[in-house]
Amino acid sequence: MKRLTVRKDAYYDSVFLMLAARGIKGMKGVREAVVAMATAMNVELLVELGFNKAELKALSPNDMAVAIEADDEAALEAATQEAFDALTRKKAAAAGAGLVKTGSMAAALKLDEDANVAIISVPGAYAAREARKALTAGLHVMLFSDNVSLEDEIALKKLALSKGLLMMGPDCGTAIINGKPLCFANVVRRGSVGIVAASGTGLQEVSCLIDRYGAGVSQAIGTGGRDLKNAAVGGMTSILAIKALSADPATTVLAVVAKPPAPDVAAKLIQALKDSGKPSVAHFLGMAPRPDEGNVAFAQDLEEAALLAARFAGGDPSPASARANILDDSGNDRYNRPRPQAIQALASTEAASMAPGQRYLRGLYTGGTLADEALFLAQRALGGVYSNNHTDSAWLMADPKLSVGHAIVDLGDDVFTAGKPHPMIDPAARAERIAQEGRDPQTAVILMDLVIGYGSHPDPAGACVQAIREARAAAEARGGYLPVIASVTGTAADPQGYAGQVAKLEAEGVIVMPSNYRAALLAIEIIKHRSGGNR
Repeated sequence: MKRLTVRKDAYYDSVFLMLAARGIKGMKGVREAVVAMATAMNVELLVELGFNKAELKALSPNDMAVAIEADDEAALEAATQEAFDALTRKKAAAAGAGLVKTGSMAAALKLDEDANVAIISVPGAYAAREARKALTAGLHVMLFSDNVSLEDEIALKKLALSKGLLMMGPDCGTAIINGKPLCFANVVRRGSVGIVAASGTGLQEVSCLIDRYGAGVSQAIGTGGRDLKNAAVGGMTSILAIKALSADPATTVLAVVAKPPAPDVAAKLIQALKDSGKPSVAHFLGMAPRPDEGNVAFAQDLEEAALLAARFAGGDPSPASARANILDDSGNDRYNRPRPQAIQALASTEAASMAPGQRYLRGLYTGGTLADEALFLAQRALGGVYSNNHTDSAWLMADPKLSVGHAIVDLGDDVFTAGKPHPMIDPAARAERIAQEGRDPQTAVILMDLVIGYGSHPDPAGACVQAIREARAAAEARGGYLPVIASVTGTAADPQGYAGQVAKLEAEGVIVMPSNYRAALLAIEIIKHRSGGNR
């Protein structure tokens, strides 16, 4: 039995609606549940699920739809009631937290005339209009929304540039402004490192490692992926951010993290760092190594970017001195990171108990940039790795939901999140994939990230432990052994707590490395040690 219930002109955050739907799916007698705004994509999904096409076509994206399929009328009624009860609870929680709802941006500005940043998260079709309103009102903008056209992005950034305002995004998920984490971000100490990043989890990884290595962040400015990658956008937000941080007396060190920019944009970016006169670090994932230039150190991975920034913040005046001081006078690592020899020894031990058929690396990531970092490392070391985000079509997964050979999967990709929460918000899909990989007798090692902080699930480690337990038990039942290697991006001050997340993983036999880079290195070395180095 199916029932569609509509609330006209009632906008709710899509993430909350998807989580509400997931809770309803667990109710007795419920076969399917969708609680969503009636966007074109969601309407198409509901039509595919067999709900009334004519009724759905009459809806607008401003309408909220509750679509339930259940065994009987009682289950339908209970599930529908729970959907609307969940919305009521959300409103009550917001009111209890002191949040005030207004009908427009203009009304919100009247409540606080000193506000100077707008965070915009609306469907992409309306996002540019709202961003333009905010910029016209003199507000910096963090545009969380995706599906904004390239033309709109260029126009918005030109408008922002003319007003000296930051236009972060579209599809900007992370920033830390004046010590306040925005959207998906972590609680890091205040300090003197200013970060500009086109990638969300790249910014999170670097800011958390800077915190762990004893330094702090002045500002962390997200730009959105196209800002540097697309030559037509030309790095407008990134270069304005660098200039703003260059003029900020509280920022003494600059750090830039991004996937490979367009060549002309990269040249402008590097020149802006040089012109700042401040010690700077740049890391462009996947690009060939290049020598340091003047005040700019080029890091080869996210961990090195954080280390160099921390050394600069500690007083090292140049890239040469920063690199030299990562080791102490005796040649020991100042930050107690595992040495390559230790990783080699651990890899040999982990590979020793595997069954003969275990051959392949399986990376299951919630962070897109972290997945890319692991992919670039594994591709070079193992000679070929499949991925759903691979730039080489020869190694693009035919079916992202089924691993073949060595595979590193970004579970936050659109193919996995259409109509569902991102796996950083709801780790259930990753837990299912962990168990699936454990059932594959060819899986030799599972590599995974955990990203905590604001916006993320309250206990991502706890949500994975049962699946990890099942995957390892399945390997043991076949006479093998399944290593699980992880890193945790986060800090002790994050709501989930870094140490507690690590402890939950380690209690299941997971090896937790101090960075995503180190975790990927260990997983790769285990594969290389497998059967005396056979791949």
